[in-house]
Amino acid sequence: MSATKKIEEALEILKSLGLPRAQQNERSALCLLALCNMTPDKKWSQAENPYIGITPIMDWAKEHYGTNYAPNTRETFRRQSMHQFMAAGISLYNPDDPSRAVNSPKAVYQIAPEALALVCLYGGKRWQKALKDFLRQQESLAKRYARERDMAKIPVSLPHGKQIELSPGAHSELIKAIIEVFAPCFAPGSIPVYAGDTEDKWGYFDEKLLASLGVTIDSHGKMPDVVLYYKKKNWLLLVESVTSHGPVDGKRHDELAALFSSARPGIVYVTTFPNRAIMARYLGEIAWETEVWVADAPTHLIHFNGERFLGPYEK
Repeated sequence: MSATKKIEEALEILKSLGLPRAQQNERSALCLLALCNMTPDKKWSQAENPYIGITPIMDWAKEHYGTNYAPNTRETFRRQSMHQFMAAGISLYNPDDPSRAVNSPKAVYQIAPEALALVCLYGGKRWQKALKDFLRQQESLAKRYARERDMAKIPVSLPHGKQIELSPGAHSELIKAIIEVFAPCFAPGSIPVYAGDTEDKWGYFDEKLLASLGVTIDSHGKMPDVVLYYKKKNWLLLVESVTSHGPVDGKRHDELAALFSSARPGIVYVTTFPNRAIMARYLGEIAWETEVWVADAPTHLIHFNGERFLGPYEK
């Protein structure tokens, strides 16, 4: 009974804070409870502010509230509860290290100090006044925390003076090197068509340009990390950024070939690594007739067999 009551109270808090109906559910209530380490036996005045990740939130909910969510709902917790908590100024993301990569297994959340002070008053005489004060400053809080997260983002300079920002982490650092170092060296004058981001899949996407080259991608298409159009030679370079996951192996080569099968330009497949130590882990997996670039040796390119060097093969 105490567990059910705590979930109901957490839901009431979320409703009072103006969270959308899509977040007024048990999942989001458990997220709030976990952020506060609010076990069924505790009073709200005893709320705490631990660092906690998504999987630990799910494990915590199972241990203390008997809820059992499938592992594949992890992304739902992140995108359908925690994202909205951050937007509302309720929680912080990686407050211990804002430069930590979005997809890092060490990523954590923490209840914001102002939100913690508020929930500690829930059920007491000062709750209503504290709630009004919080709601009055909620938008400015969310903007302030968003600015703090943005400060850790990685700026990437595109041709013609454009600039985009990617979420922090080694993966984005390598994407930056692909656009700013690899492209000018091996595909000078090439135009960025797409750059993925670990936080926002479509970090940069010139959909109109890609469509003019014969390719239409829906939201389910598994894009390479970077797509460059080398107009001078009429090539599309499909580039993968490998920091912790695999290169363009045989399977990925076939996936990309199918995804870009309608492209009018020739297709070039490139795998990039931050250094040779990471490249060495994947040498046995890299597909033939592809290229490899290593950021710590930026003026060199490795060609995996075939009669051409950095060029498309006949379909």
